[in-house]
Amino acid sequence: MSKDLAQQTALVTGATAGIGRATALALAERGADIIVHGRNKERAAATLQQIEALGATARFESADLSNPAEVTALAERAGNVDILVNNAGIFHFARTADTDAATFDAHVAVNLRAPYLLVQALAPGMVERGHGAIVNISSGAATTPGLGTGIYGATKAALESLTRVWAAEYGHDGVRVNAVAAGPTRTEGTALFGEAFEAAGQSVALKRVADAEEIAAAVGFLASPAASYVNGTTLNAMGGMPALG
Repeated sequence: MSKDLAQQTALVTGATAGIGRATALALAERGADIIVHGRNKERAAATLQQIEALGATARFESADLSNPAEVTALAERAGNVDILVNNAGIFHFARTADTDAATFDAHVAVNLRAPYLLVQALAPGMVERGHGAIVNISSGAATTPGLGTGIYGATKAALESLTRVWAAEYGHDGVRVNAVAAGPTRTEGTALFGEAFEAAGQSVALKRVADAEEIAAAVGFLASPAASYVNGTTLNAMGGMPALG
């Protein structure tokens, strides 16, 4: 693969597992140096080893994204970032009547406020340097209603809205902002749902769930020079909608 991201630094949140880890590896394979965010030191160590095996440099930065002070501190420690991937997120599925205030607040804090604060802190530096790419990880739940996905889907829909706003705010200064809406993807987190989750793959046209690497490939494209004229869009990596019949 072309090293088209050489001499660039990427911060990937939630990069110690799942889509985040696959994304960190995909960007490292393209030559980027990676700041691995997470909270599990053991998983982070394994991710760092994989990245370094690809010839890229990497370091681990821990932060609780539900705490705004820690998000701001993470941005400060990250320094000059050329690529920001807002991947970290939480999902707790429950119907509206069964969603308490703490669950509501946690989704807003991690899925929405943390990306907002990171863009607020890091995008100005990208503007000063005249280039940058921000990719937000969204979900099919942002546009397709599902029982129990209310607050999760709402935060992802809001993130897609912010993607368009940020693309307009920063695009004229050379900073592109896009999102990837991931369909059902096999990760450590979704594995907890067992066969019920695997069955969700039958609802898409490809009749299967995605591997994390497939979503990461879409992120890698949007972060790369190959997407130099792509700005303010949400790329649907959801396996396609089946035809009604």
